[in-house]
Amino acid sequence: MREKGKTYGYELVLNLYGCDPKLISSKNALKEYVDKLCKVIKMKKYGKTIVAYFGEKKPYTKGYSLLQLIETSSIVGHFSDLWNSAYINIFSCKKFNPQLAKKFTKDFFKAKRMKTRFILR
Repeated sequence: MREKGKTYGYELVLNLYGCDPKLISSKNALKEYVDKLCKVIKMKKYGKTIVAYFGEKKPYTKGYSLLQLIETSSIVGHFSDLWNSAYINIFSCKKFNPQLAKKFTKDFFKAKRMKTRFILR
């Protein structure tokens, strides 16, 4: 439980539906997303973006996942080829503008619908 008046970090959880399949299935596009998102929310990348394709044994788990460490925590994403969906978490101890992150992410992946949740931790 978070101690009253004290915030350790901020987490934005994004579920995007009806994404452009060309974008969520492109390793280069996913790296581009991370690079641009970090600029939009003013975060500094720590190391290279890790992007891996796996889960091929079951249609609903098949797709890319990504991990980008940032100096204040991480950006993680999982992408479903079957459902053209994206599941992204942005966590940082440094404040960032969740509205900018939401708009940028929805626009980048050309999502038709999005559900989000912003959590103080």
